[in-house]
Amino acid sequence: MNSHHPSLASGRWRSFPLSEQLAHVGSEVERALRWRSKGRPEYAQRALERGLELLDLTLNDPKHRGRLRELARLREALLDYFLGENVFGSSEDSWRRYFHCFAYAARSSSS
Repeated sequence: MNSHHPSLASGRWRSFPLSEQLAHVGSEVERALRWRSKGRPEYAQRALERGLELLDLTLNDPKHRGRLRELARLREALLDYFLGENVFGSSEDSWRRYFHCFAYAARSSSS
């Protein structure tokens, strides 16, 4: 699979704090949710792929070694919601609330 974010994959991603990394993941998840609700599954799929790529970069960031279980479960739950049977019982609203916190924290820390 081609990288959707080559400059981030080259190491720049690791310079961001966790809140900013997850805010970016959340932006792609938000796009996937919007495209899904508009009946455009191909665009939703692409946004999900971009979000998963960013989440994988976060998982590979050495400074998050102590959070691997939480980040891996996040990845599992996202895949379950978008591609699986939604055994975790996620909803659009729950994903928006989850990622909104990171967007707010990232915005607050950059001010």
